This record gives sequence, structure tokens and C-alpha cells, in this order.
Amino acid sequence: MAWFKKEKYTTLKPPVMKDRIPEGLWTKCENCFHMVLTKDFEENLKVCKKCNHHHRLTARERIAMIADEGTFNELFNNVHPTDPLNFVDSKPYPARLKSAQAASGHDEAVVVGTCQIDGIQVALGVMVFEFIGGSMGSVVGERITRLIEFACDHSLPVVIISASGGARMQEGILSLMQMAKTSAALGRLAEKKIPYISVLTNPTTAGVMASFASLGDVVIAEPDALIGFAGPRVIQQTINQILPKGFQKSEFVLDHGFLDKVVHRKDLKNTIALFLYYFTGTVPRHLAEKPEVPGAVVA
Repeated sequence: MAWFKKEKYTTLKPPVMKDRIPEGLWTKCENCFHMVLTKDFEENLKVCKKCNHHHRLTARERIAMIADEGTFNELFNNVHPTDPLNFVDSKPYPARLKSAQAASGHDEAVVVGTCQIDGIQVALGVMVFEFIGGSMGSVVGERITRLIEFACDHSLPVVIISASGGARMQEGILSLMQMAKTSAALGRLAEKKIPYISVLTNPTTAGVMASFASLGDVVIAEPDALIGFAGPRVIQQTINQILPKGFQKSEFVLDHGFLDKVVHRKDLKNTIALFLYYFTGTVPRHLAEKPEVPGAVVA
């Protein structure tokens, strides 16, 4: 039969195209899900251009953004965590510390040192949220206290940028006592009439908010940052009431008198420098050439 002699045809499949888009080229906003080139996203300080959402920065990115290039000098990095309680939750505390150190690239949840901000010398502390949620244990409290004492001894204004879930439960009462210790150190700073500027970022909560983060001569925050002691879900369950819209966000906190200013990230460095000028009389570099600044000392 003729159909036995019918020629066979082979369907050619198109070659498999490899993904030509490099990994990490695009970043999706976690708030509005808008896609943006990662390069543009980072150049805009990780702020979404579409919805203005401020994404979290690492401690190194914070320092690079706030400190003048090449001026940051780290202090007290010889203070290391221990495990006095032999604490074990889902894993031993020393193992949790090692995991956090490997994941974050930091040995603890705060970096402290000296730097210049727009030409003005300051003592700077930056919390590391990527290290166990920026929780405050004995090392965090000790480093911040030593930074404040160093500022007292050298008459340096203090700037601390907070991002924390609160006290570190793995250190128990040793963690909670850091609230009193850091607050007492700030009392000494106030007695010497040395300014302290506290910057609150998302999130700043619990024991950190209830201690040094709320004690600044000026307290400023980034937009839409979560700020408070207990979380909104816990509060709502406790009082059995619906919370108002925007509860515990920085704008809500500002409206209720617990903040002095909410500042966009791109304006943060100049704003801090301007407050430092008001307190110290030292003109920041971005204003130094303006003749209308009266009787100021140029940095």
C-alpha cells in the first residue's frame, strides 16, 4: 500500500534559549512590587521611586551613607559576646551567634566609632538588624555605653542609628540591664551638655526604643518606620480594640509628639549635619560657602 512508502518528517525544535538576564539585575519593591534596576535602586539609597518605600539598609550601607568617605574609625570591636547563662533554645546560644556572624558579616548587633558627618566630628553608633534582629545584649549595651563615655571624654556629639527588635532574650536579665546602663551613660552626656541625635529606622522597638533610642536631644525617623514598645498585634489583642490606621508608624508617632522630625533618607545626612550646627556652631561643609550663616565656625 502507498501509505507504507510515505516519507517521514522530523519536526525541528528551536534551540533552548538560556536565560540571558543576569541574576540580581532587577529588584522588586517589597511594598508596591514595582520592578526597578538594582543599580538604580541602590543609587537611590534603596528607596522605591514609585511608592517611596524605604527598604532596610545594612550597617555598612548606613555608615557609607552618613559618614564622610574614609573618615569612619571603628572603636571597641574587642568587646565580644559570651554565653554566661549557657542558654539553649532551638540551638545553643554560641551556635546562634556563629550563624548570625556568618550571615551578617558582623560579630555583634552594633558598630560604633568616630567619623565626620559633613565635616563635623562625631561619635557614631549603627545597629546591625541583620544580626539576630538588631537585638541588644551585653555587648551592644557595652559598646554603646563606651561610645557615649568616649564622647564625654572627647566632647564629641553622639549620633546613634537604631534598628532593633529589642532586648536579646538569650541573655535574660543581662540584656535587660543594658537599658539602664545606656540610659545612665546618656545622663552623664546630658550633664556635660553634649548633644545626642537619635535616628530611628524600621523597626525600632521594645527595649531599645524604651532606652537610648528615645532619649535624644533630637529624635528623628525615616518615613513609615515601625516605632514602639510592644508590637501592634500584641497591643490589639491585649486591649481588644481596633488600632487606628498607621498606628506606630513614624508619621503617627510624630503626630502624637514622640518624634521631632520624619526625614527622607536622601536628606538624612544634611539634616543631621544641620542639627549638629545648631548645637555646636560648627558649619557643615554643604553650608560652609554660604555667607548668610552668621558667626559660625567652619569645620
